[in-house]
Amino acid sequence: MLIQEKLFTVGAILATDPKKALLKSGKERLNIPKINTDDIVFLEKEMDTNDEALPPMTHFILPGGHTTVSYCHIARTVCRRAERLASHLHENEPFDERVLTYINRLSDYLFVLARKLSKDLQAEEIKWIPEKKV
Repeated sequence: MLIQEKLFTVGAILATDPKKALLKSGKERLNIPKINTDDIVFLEKEMDTNDEALPPMTHFILPGGHTTVSYCHIARTVCRRAERLASHLHENEPFDERVLTYINRLSDYLFVLARKLSKDLQAEEIKWIPEKKV
């Protein structure tokens, strides 16, 4: 629920024209919370906690193994796409960089969550082992 609320905040920030975000008085037009360092630290701590319970990665992992795990990988992919689009937007219409950091950490969090769910659901993590060139 907390992450969902933060995503609505991110959406509101990205949807607001920075030139129209302030009133003539200097007060902010929108009465919404901001993405702050604590929000980013929350994701990082969750990743660290979940990662401690996982075996070390020795290979890249292919998405799959269980439907729920696949949903996490899909969400991560969508999050990465949003990050690329937001980065492009930021180059043209700057906004608070913590939004970009949050989106980046969220995609990392979703990857760790997918691994944790694989372990919890006893689903096989499919390692990507590239074919050797002949």
